[in-house]
Amino acid sequence: MVRQYLKNKDGVAAIEFALVATPFVFMIIGIIEMALMFTSQSLLEASTTTAARQIRTGQIQQAGGDMQGTFRTLVCDFADVLIPCDSIQFQVVNIDSFQDAEDFPPPTFDEDGNLEDQTFDPGGASDIVMIRAVYRYPIVTPLMAPVLNNDSNGNRLMMSTIVLQTEPYEFGG
Repeated sequence: MVRQYLKNKDGVAAIEFALVATPFVFMIIGIIEMALMFTSQSLLEASTTTAARQIRTGQIQQAGGDMQGTFRTLVCDFADVLIPCDSIQFQVVNIDSFQDAEDFPPPTFDEDGNLEDQTFDPGGASDIVMIRAVYRYPIVTPLMAPVLNNDSNGNRLMMSTIVLQTEPYEFGG
């Protein structure tokens, strides 16, 4: 009787699958999480670059009105495929030189992880402007959070920084 029980191989595949399935499913979910995270970072970079082009060419400055709202719309139109518009924060600062961009203080965040200084000054013709866009990617997979988070709230802080000199356009009509 004991020999028959030891020779019986029924259910071995089910047990092996159960042992392998759990880590496999977690690995697949982790891969999907990483893909979404990298795609979000690429979208943030591309949307910031697209909107920064409008500052570089002076279209934002010459449009007048709500320049910050126009800039936000440009960023959101590109990024809202994957990033909620309300989650993107940005800082646009007119600086004196490219060296000042290197020496510019790093961004600071409040206890909720929000960008503290959200200045919007796109400068004028031939000015040097630094643009920072920040997005806190919420990590969904619990086992990935300890590995991927880089802020105190369990999110992945993503930032896109562009320093440019605006073109020598003329203001006024």
